[in-house]
Amino acid sequence: MTTNPSRAGRREWTALGVLMLPLLLVSMDVSVLYFAVPAIGADLEPSGTQQLWIFDIYAFVLAGLLMTMGSVGDRIGRRRLLLAGAAAFGAASLVAAYANSAETLIAARAVLGIGGATLMPSTLALVRTMFTDPAQRAKAIALWSGVMTAGIALGSVMSGVLVEHFWWGSVFLVNLPAMALLLVVGPLLLPESKDPAPGRFDWPSVPLSMAAVLPVVYGLKEIPSEGWNVRYVVSVTVGLLFAALFVHRQRTTASPMISPALFRGRGFAPAVVLNLVSAFGMLGSAFFTTQYLQSVLDKSALEAALWALLPSVPIGFAAPVATSLVQRGVHRAHVVTAGFAIAACGYVLLAFAGTDSLWLVLGACGVLASGIVMVMSQLMDLALGTVPVERAGSASSLMETGTEFGGALGMAVLGSIGTAVYRHGVPDAAPAAAHETLGGALAVADRLPGRAGDALATAAREAFTQGMRGAAVAGAVVLAGAAVLAATTLRRVRVREEAEADTENAGQADSLSPSGV
Repeated sequence: MTTNPSRAGRREWTALGVLMLPLLLVSMDVSVLYFAVPAIGADLEPSGTQQLWIFDIYAFVLAGLLMTMGSVGDRIGRRRLLLAGAAAFGAASLVAAYANSAETLIAARAVLGIGGATLMPSTLALVRTMFTDPAQRAKAIALWSGVMTAGIALGSVMSGVLVEHFWWGSVFLVNLPAMALLLVVGPLLLPESKDPAPGRFDWPSVPLSMAAVLPVVYGLKEIPSEGWNVRYVVSVTVGLLFAALFVHRQRTTASPMISPALFRGRGFAPAVVLNLVSAFGMLGSAFFTTQYLQSVLDKSALEAALWALLPSVPIGFAAPVATSLVQRGVHRAHVVTAGFAIAACGYVLLAFAGTDSLWLVLGACGVLASGIVMVMSQLMDLALGTVPVERAGSASSLMETGTEFGGALGMAVLGSIGTAVYRHGVPDAAPAAAHETLGGALAVADRLPGRAGDALATAAREAFTQGMRGAAVAGAVVLAGAAVLAATTLRRVRVREEAEADTENAGQADSLSPSGV
């Protein structure tokens, strides 16, 4: 017979607030260089390749090490790994802020990725440890999901504000107070937790996991801007081959990095797949909407970032509403299905956008983001609730790796659809550069005289908007399909605590029945 889970008190909720700070900063670091890159380019004079690595290496290292760090945290302790990651993240932020060469900044960004890979699964695993009551854990994970999503949106805005008033290194220095607070308060508030019998660490799985993740993420991130180049297709294919080897290794080795037993819990595998699809929908739209605000509506980068904050407002309400519905008796499958349906409606609204539809696009983004956050918060809670607490680190790392894959896949697939429609819509007589991207077309238009330039710019903006509408239709179809999948796969799924409570209640009822006396 199980005991009822203890309810978290003020200590645990305070600890959650402390955990939200590094989570916010780690998610912000994905987009914090959006406005700092020009200033970095003027100061450090990186080559084109170096500039790409400055921007991308953080996300690549983060994605490649998530599964490894989740497994490490289960073995050595999530609090210990979290604090080590915070120290590394803070030190790397200081080095990045005062980097005097492109090589130093690239190295610092790589260490930031390593630190981020330790922080993200550790924070979610500690939430699972601190909040054993299902209702409280659901609220905590809803907050976790909202903070992570908001961080990505806030990163670019903070970057623009800081770079406008200070030097580019200030975007990294803001990390230091939060990491210092975590290092001081963390040992006092956060409990240590780990797998009591983890087995030996499977070192061969580390390079296998990285070889599986990195080529796929790299290829998918490059395809939207460069097209289906053979190099990127080969990169994705190689990554998938290593993914097959990684899965084989986990199924056959005595002590796997990611235990196949995780997928035996009813609901975990559907949660991983559906979470990937939700990331597909969220980041797939971002490829278009950011360009729409800047290049179609002709707003400055900072203006576009500030406008892009508006759709983030309803995000703060979406996850708590979803959690409240589940706690009031609405089946989780219905809530997740509704979330996907709402997100699909956001894409439907986007499909009606014109070249001067600021409020329609912002409204569509708000509806889309609200639906996705509803889905993500419930799937995170479901995934962690269906696995034993000693494997929470591995489970959370799998969910977050799926988010990275889904986001890259969404940008690749929807970006390719939109690009194909755009190229078809650009006049055949336009220069080759105008057929590649909207930015290229506008640059060409600026060099053309009078009406010829205006005509090309107008045609390019209309073609891009048509491409966005085509991608929106595809996104709506994918999310509608996900709604159907959620309705069919989650209808009989409950988390471990609910099933154990039902078993305990049934046992108590049997003991009180006449036959049990």
